Amino acid sequence: MDLNAVWFFLILGLTAGYAILDGFDLGVGVLHLFARDNSERRININAIGPVWDGNEVWLLVAGGSLFAVFPMAYAAILSGFYLLLILLLTSLIFRAVSLEFRNKVSSAAWQRLWDWSFGLGSLLASLLFGIMLGNILQGVSIDQEGIFTGHFLSQFNLFSILTGLLILTVFVMHGGIYMTLKTEGLLLERMRRAVSMAWFILIILFPTAVISTYYVSPFLFRGLLRAPFPGITAVILLAAILCIPAALWFKRYALSFLASSVMIACGILLTGLSLFPRLIPSGIDPAYSLTIYNAAAGPRTLTAMLVITLISLPLVISYTIYIHRVFKGKVAGSEESHY
Repeated sequence: MDLNAVWFFLILGLTAGYAILDGFDLGVGVLHLFARDNSERRININAIGPVWDGNEVWLLVAGGSLFAVFPMAYAAILSGFYLLLILLLTSLIFRAVSLEFRNKVSSAAWQRLWDWSFGLGSLLASLLFGIMLGNILQGVSIDQEGIFTGHFLSQFNLFSILTGLLILTVFVMHGGIYMTLKTEGLLLERMRRAVSMAWFILIILFPTAVISTYYVSPFLFRGLLRAPFPGITAVILLAAILCIPAALWFKRYALSFLASSVMIACGILLTGLSLFPRLIPSGIDPAYSLTIYNAAAGPRTLTAMLVITLISLPLVISYTIYIHRVFKGKVAGSEESHY
């Protein structure tokens, strides 16, 4: 495996880390829209308040790595998804600001404003992540120079919207499972029901998305046939999906969260294997696709960035483990909390 391939799978791993960690943040945000009273809303926010900003570091690391290692792919994503990224950043900013501003004024209207900002920002961000993924999977309109030639409205097609709904469902389920680790009593039972409902929607959307992908982008399945161990990864993915409701039934909430995390990681790995060595397939001509070779920086940059990453990534992982250990356990909707 050469250095370009190493970086491909390293960025894939960073993306999986972000999806697992900030995925439950986004899911909790969407569930926040259905909270029944202020006590429940405080519990939701206190559950992710100490960890959400650390979780988003993974997005910064993945994006920064893509910029440094595969600059042409980064530029194509930025130009092709410019308006979608502006909407995504706006939603992420609003949900971050809402966590900090909500408790600054003792006013029901003020808190309601930021509760809606938190929930809708989380919902929009989840959908947009899926819509951008859907566009990448079916091929982006980039020419032989890697320049985007499509238009904004074409990015909202049936396949990308289906992918967006799938990602939204996964994050809501993942967030609900996380909340089973943080709540008790009546709220815990409501979270169990929310997870069960999301899982039921997932097992409808997931095969629908797979079948749709076969007709929209058959080249992805040809990529999987050439990839190492796709069958094993797919079996682990399906086993993780089936394990989620079983673990939930036996109240093994930590196991259910682990299964959900494995499901997300395997889904991202299979997506990466189907694309490899492409980073951004071209919807105009497959020969115009940006790959890990024609979109990469020079060998010295790849080597230098790998050294930097091997030094800094263990620090990020250690911090993530430490902060989640410190704030593990049940939370309460205390009026004295920071959030």
